[in-house]
Amino acid sequence: MRIFFIKSTLLSILILFPTVVFASLDRLKVPEGFKIEEFASDLGSPRFMAFSPDGILFATSLRKGKVVALPDNDQDGRADKILNFIKGLHKPNGIAFYDGYIYVGESNQIVRFKYNGINSNPGQKEVLVPNLPTSGHFTKTVSFGPDGKMYVSVGSSCNVCEEKDKRRAAILKFNPDGKDGRIFAKGLRNSVGIAWHPETGEMWASDNGRDWLGDNLPPDEINIIKDGKNYGWPYCYGDRIPDPKYDNSKLCENTTPPVSELQAHSSPLGLSFYTGELFPEEYRGDLLVAYHGSWNRSIPTGYKVVRIAMKGGEPQGIEDFATGWLEGTRAWGRPVDVIVGTDGSLYVSDDKRGVIYRITYQPQNPPI
Repeated sequence: MRIFFIKSTLLSILILFPTVVFASLDRLKVPEGFKIEEFASDLGSPRFMAFSPDGILFATSLRKGKVVALPDNDQDGRADKILNFIKGLHKPNGIAFYDGYIYVGESNQIVRFKYNGINSNPGQKEVLVPNLPTSGHFTKTVSFGPDGKMYVSVGSSCNVCEEKDKRRAAILKFNPDGKDGRIFAKGLRNSVGIAWHPETGEMWASDNGRDWLGDNLPPDEINIIKDGKNYGWPYCYGDRIPDPKYDNSKLCENTTPPVSELQAHSSPLGLSFYTGELFPEEYRGDLLVAYHGSWNRSIPTGYKVVRIAMKGGEPQGIEDFATGWLEGTRAWGRPVDVIVGTDGSLYVSDDKRGVIYRITYQPQNPPI
């Protein structure tokens, strides 16, 4: 517990006082034919993003305690302005639009505001799910499934322990008004990112593995989240491998292994299936994942966006898609979330630089 407290303190310092490093887009690398540009800057610590019903990109800013709207009315690939749409929030992370409301995951609760466009003031704040636990992994992700239900991810209080509060290390399910809440899935140490498969409607989620088992254990994970399933933490990781703290294979027998194992300590956060038409056809349906980056590793890893190629609903392999934020042992940027725009471009938030990037594709030799 003491080690986890030290880790949390260090991460809080990094979030509140990010290192100022000269950064240039020329240092970022994307595949041939792709281009990465700044869509908006000076955002504090932008975390998760969502498009409003009228097509405007919104983002939470954790450190500044607000939600910003980033219209691009002239469609030049850069936000026209930064509109402070909601202020006075407590460490907001998750954001979603549903049925005329904008939902926000604060550290301690889930709230919503009536949404009538960026030229109207948001409605009065409604607290839907109060008194959520805040120690340890404090961010709350909120997402709506194809079933119209609200799903909330709550991380663990520790590195590895048996939680007293059963809402921790779990994904919760609610009605849109916050009522009839229950545990949907458990054994998920810190599933910050949630995405919905465009064909099956299944929930896919990232999960951050525990620390202090060396540079390459345990793997971080991508899981297909199903009702009532247990994904192992704290008793096991990966494909039902017992955690050395408990060393009891029986505790892992009925747990669900990940659909994809990732490099340990990558810290996968936001993820999105590519549903646009701007990128080459081979990208259609692939999963793009933002790696926030390691702290508990002798050689840093992560700090990039990866592409998980999909075929028949199954991951086929992982490859780098956008890199360059990590140079040697220093990182000047930390990707958090990825979201596909209505025009097929990809937006990437970076809570270290305070920037949202936009990635587009233009063939080198377009047909005449």
